[in-house]
Amino acid sequence: MSGIIGITMGDPCGVGPEISVRALAEMSAEDRAATRIYGNLATLNAARDALGLSIDLVPYVVDVEVEGAPLPWGTLSPVAGDAAFRFIEQAVCDAQAGTIGCIVTAPINKEALNLAGHHYDGHTGMLRSLTGSKAAYMLLASERLKVIHVSTHVSLQEAIRRATTERVLATIKAGNDHLKRIGYDKPRIAVAGINPHCGENGLFGTEDDDQIAPAVAAARAEGIDVQGPISADTVFYRAYSGAFDLVVAQYHDQGHIPIKLVAFDTAVNVSVELPIDRTSVDHGTAFDIAGKGIANHGNMNSAIAYARKLVAGRTQQG
Repeated sequence: MSGIIGITMGDPCGVGPEISVRALAEMSAEDRAATRIYGNLATLNAARDALGLSIDLVPYVVDVEVEGAPLPWGTLSPVAGDAAFRFIEQAVCDAQAGTIGCIVTAPINKEALNLAGHHYDGHTGMLRSLTGSKAAYMLLASERLKVIHVSTHVSLQEAIRRATTERVLATIKAGNDHLKRIGYDKPRIAVAGINPHCGENGLFGTEDDDQIAPAVAAARAEGIDVQGPISADTVFYRAYSGAFDLVVAQYHDQGHIPIKLVAFDTAVNVSVELPIDRTSVDHGTAFDIAGKGIANHGNMNSAIAYARKLVAGRTQQG
């Protein structure tokens, strides 16, 4: 397994090129040698100039042609959406071939992606499709709070439908396996309820009793240290305070809001259960500041550090 990480630069009109270049420029010579950026060289050079840097990017870039590059910063473009897809497609191909050990993704714009004819709900769905994987889970990781989601980019109504016993159990198991991989001997997992106060014995809905509690019981029967369902208005605070290593959130906003409150600039998005490793920044394309050289790259640095941890762990296992 390769020790090289591959950064996909994201939407060419967003902040992805800038945060990718700045992160590369700040690396040690050793880490830089183990890094490739999948993107467009002309766009990355424009980002470098916007940042006032002088690094030679050529040795580190897997150059993918983009018509008209560099495109105007901060614009919604199907050309950019198609380019973002092709950067990821190439990186996935190389990851599957073992050329790189982990993909780190800069932000894409879902509207631009769909305008280009690539109909995915985001990176995770796209990566699942490109790798032929049946399932992939979004895990958001910060120093004091980690959250894995039963569902993500669907309506709240659809999220409730997806919170089946089977899916909740699979999410618990995926989270448990991932934490073991990064060094937790026996992860302590909490499962958030889906209704206020976990339904209050049926007063506010029965999903927690009928769907979620059986999944927790099944996971415990398999030897997993898991508790729940626990009311979502307290479980994240308890985890942040050290009571749990991971919270299973039932839907997108339930998990994203607490993470972004406590670790907006440092949280890492990790795809779990894919046949390849992938981490990501946990923010969008920020079209309003793209090309101005002011984007915060702390999130990118965190995603890269997590990727190197995954690569090192897999190399040691191999």
